[in-house]
Amino acid sequence: MKVIVEADGGSRGNPGPAGYGAVVRDKQSGETLAERKGAIGVATNNVAEYQGLIAGLRAARELKAETVDVRMDSKLVVEQMSGRWKIKHPSMQPLAKEAQELARGFGKVTYEWIPRERNRQADRLANEAMDGAEKKPQEKPAAEGDKQPHWSGATGEPTRVILLRHGQTRLSVERRYSGRGDHELTELGLHQAEKAAERLSKTDVAAIISSPLQRATQTARKLADRIGQEVVTHQGLIETDFGAWEGLTFAEAAERDPEVHRRWLGDTSVRPPEGESFDEVHARVRRAKADIITEYGGSTIVVVSHVTPIKTLLRQALDVGPQFLFRMHLDLTGVSIAEFYPDGHASVKLVNDTSHLS
Repeated sequence: MKVIVEADGGSRGNPGPAGYGAVVRDKQSGETLAERKGAIGVATNNVAEYQGLIAGLRAARELKAETVDVRMDSKLVVEQMSGRWKIKHPSMQPLAKEAQELARGFGKVTYEWIPRERNRQADRLANEAMDGAEKKPQEKPAAEGDKQPHWSGATGEPTRVILLRHGQTRLSVERRYSGRGDHELTELGLHQAEKAAERLSKTDVAAIISSPLQRATQTARKLADRIGQEVVTHQGLIETDFGAWEGLTFAEAAERDPEVHRRWLGDTSVRPPEGESFDEVHARVRRAKADIITEYGGSTIVVVSHVTPIKTLLRQALDVGPQFLFRMHLDLTGVSIAEFYPDGHASVKLVNDTSHLS
């Protein structure tokens, strides 16, 4: 399928209350196939423009488009995504990376600048998103000093993501690769999950989002039962597919495929036999993060997942290279916290805290 994506974003104040809009059309008939809009809190025009592009590419992916012609009235986004302009501003870089990763999922993507009058539908959607945000009840005024920007320059209300690794399973006891295998918690694992739930129940949580594998959902439900919420699952939070190494120990996998295993330990593009590379995990976790922030932006949420997705979210928050994956240790039911701001900044507040188990 060949589609056209028209995207726009705006900010009333620059930075100020911001929103985006995106339209996906059938290239041959011009028929509107999808519309997307959303408010993103306080952000700049450029951040909103990128969010519109990302929303449009995501909608095109959902429609299983093969070729995408992007049309925007933001010359900056068009030139940067076309590779003709460098992406220098730190708030633009993670958004551009996300858009580039989405674009790589299509057979072909082109970018064209169009004047604003030819982008009216996306512009209307962006303004509707900003209008809706302005109609929300205003928060109580902050005390003097509370409105100072984050020390890094981040602006807007962050999405606070509490990351919780699942409890113990039989494979974690035996230190075996445990990816897509759907293993339940041991008795100790259930106890660990209960202790984590007791700790996190003291936090005002807007949502509990879990990997669909039962070791994660069992852990998540301990918290959900305590605070009276449902568990929402997201496929993007599933553990790495270790393929033929599933259920093997480190030594067994190294003996079975010595050369591949050696390269896999230092190169995130290498796949285990019949499995998934860490680069592929990185891309799908970034998509999952974008989905979650679109749905729950500006609130505190708990994400219950596995070692690699949690490490990947921390890596994205820190904006560091892939070697981070090999140098970070995460314990069972370890708690980490990352905050993601609407302007692209992020902050890591806690890593692998297991004080609730002591």
